[in-house]
Amino acid sequence: MKFIVKLSQLLKKSLPSPFSIAVILTYLTIILALWLTPAAPTSQSHLLEIGSYWAKGFWELLTFSMQMMLILVLGYVLALTRPAKILIEKMVTYADSMPRAAIMVTFLTILFCLINWGLGLIFGAVLARKIGESASRRKIAINYPLIGAAGYSGLMVWHGGLSGSAPLKVAESGHFLMDKIGVIPISETLFSTMNISIALALLVLLPLLMGWTARKTAHANLLTRISSETAETSPENKAEIHGAERLDHSPVFSGILGISFLATSIYLAIRAGNWSFVTLNYINFCLFTLAILLSKNIAEFLKLVQQSIGAASGILIQFPLYAGIMGIMKYSGLFLVFTDFFVRLSSAASLPVFTLLSAGLVNFFVPSGGGQWAVQGPVIVEAAKQLGVSIPKIVMALAYGDQWTNMLQPFWALPLLGITGLKAKEIVPYTFVLFLAGGLIFVVGLLVF
Repeated sequence: MKFIVKLSQLLKKSLPSPFSIAVILTYLTIILALWLTPAAPTSQSHLLEIGSYWAKGFWELLTFSMQMMLILVLGYVLALTRPAKILIEKMVTYADSMPRAAIMVTFLTILFCLINWGLGLIFGAVLARKIGESASRRKIAINYPLIGAAGYSGLMVWHGGLSGSAPLKVAESGHFLMDKIGVIPISETLFSTMNISIALALLVLLPLLMGWTARKTAHANLLTRISSETAETSPENKAEIHGAERLDHSPVFSGILGISFLATSIYLAIRAGNWSFVTLNYINFCLFTLAILLSKNIAEFLKLVQQSIGAASGILIQFPLYAGIMGIMKYSGLFLVFTDFFVRLSSAASLPVFTLLSAGLVNFFVPSGGGQWAVQGPVIVEAAKQLGVSIPKIVMALAYGDQWTNMLQPFWALPLLGITGLKAKEIVPYTFVLFLAGGLIFVVGLLVF
């Protein structure tokens, strides 16, 4: 595909690092706020006022940042446990051709991201890395950036899965829009006929698309190899263990802890009596439980945590920048400018599609599904009520828009880039193909249902 080759060459020259992209987006947001929003009547300087919004928002996502860090770290730990590694190594043996590898990585990444986005992202990254290492050992030339993009494909489906922020938020009792829309169970959002149909279409069509793309680019000048050098940490220290340190190396002790966590998670699910217990905190608790249970002992668990933290370092250091951007958009009213523009163009039939587009645009500036819902939610809910559009459908339209443009926004690709050793500009030509296909599937789904 000549288009992908040309796009790859262009991006290698023009696309900066994800951190620089965050900085550029910060200044772009400031310029847009200066241009499109009015200054407060009491403000002496509109620029300084916007700067104060940035500073105010800089620390507002600390709780959410911690939740995201835990999802990534615990998901990575789970992917590195011995049972998971055995499973991944077994899968790699079936990736004996480029199309088959692309189809397998895309399918499994999407499937795992529908269960949990952090687990799916890390699983996809580790699987892509292992396929690259296997090809390097066997002296097989592969299109490694395409395999890396396949390992990132699940971030275009996650918000319609069990860890989707907006559907889970509106399913919680006491959420901030409860007085307007009540509690919306996930049976009307995540488990709706529309969302299940769209998820199945993505699960089937995207792997086939990546397999076709792999076949078409197999002889393009994009073939690469990676070193089979392991990404893992040094072997475990075999120093003699004394006294209470034996607890850290005791499978019985870690087993008791894991079973205690498991019993607690089951109790919380039973006590809830419905799907309202599926929150970000509950998902993290379950990941914590599984990571403990699948680790040999506490010492191994802590070693895997230490190994995993590096993959989340980009999120740790960049999330405050995006929180600052969200502060500008929230307090200056720039969010409303974007959203109102699309809402004014909408009818009852087109509002879900325009919600998708507006959420996709905002996601470039604030790659946080929960953050987007917090600010865009009131506007699109009011528009939906005025036009008689289903509230659950509009919630999912925002979710689709948020996840859709992840294929062009490299923020959430940081853990994958760290694990695979790839650069954002190497995978974007292939995630762009996913972006086009996903957009078509989402629009058709919103118009049909």
